[in-house]
Amino acid sequence: MATFTRQEIEEGLRKLGELAHARGLKIQLTLVGGAVMVLRFDARLSTRDVDAVILSPREAKIVRELARQVAEESDWPEDWLNDGAKGYLVGISEGDVLFQSPGIEARAPSLEQLLAMKLSAWRDDLDISDARRLLREVVNTSKRTRDEIWESLEPYLVKGDELTAQYAFLDLWETLYGTN
Repeated sequence: MATFTRQEIEEGLRKLGELAHARGLKIQLTLVGGAVMVLRFDARLSTRDVDAVILSPREAKIVRELARQVAEESDWPEDWLNDGAKGYLVGISEGDVLFQSPGIEARAPSLEQLLAMKLSAWRDDLDISDARRLLREVVNTSKRTRDEIWESLEPYLVKGDELTAQYAFLDLWETLYGTN
């Protein structure tokens, strides 16, 4: 199974932007999942793929075609850039710019939305580790109480996963900060 390092993610995004720029297009993506953990937090060395939501151009198939071209040129899996995580997205918030070059801009969603996604997914040790890191980031940047942070996550929780996410959140909070 392929994995993508920071350098490979940035190289793929740069090539994608060059192809778009050559066509007079500007790609706008919101990256989620492992790619954000690699690019924004240096929380791990690599990720299995680059999960993204294509915001622009409106014809997402154009970006998919260009991504397949990058995959062919780089000998990568065809789905190196994919929207597999969109099932964990409720709306799209706007966070930091993670990568920018001619023809492309890739952002992360807000910390709260990233954390809500990880709590909703809660599949394996990687999700738990990422959620722990994201919770620390939210606490360190916001200085809010446990209940205030939970309230800020609720709008981004996947319907039907709220209870799982709440139990996961409370468990993480207790592990990191005690019961208050």
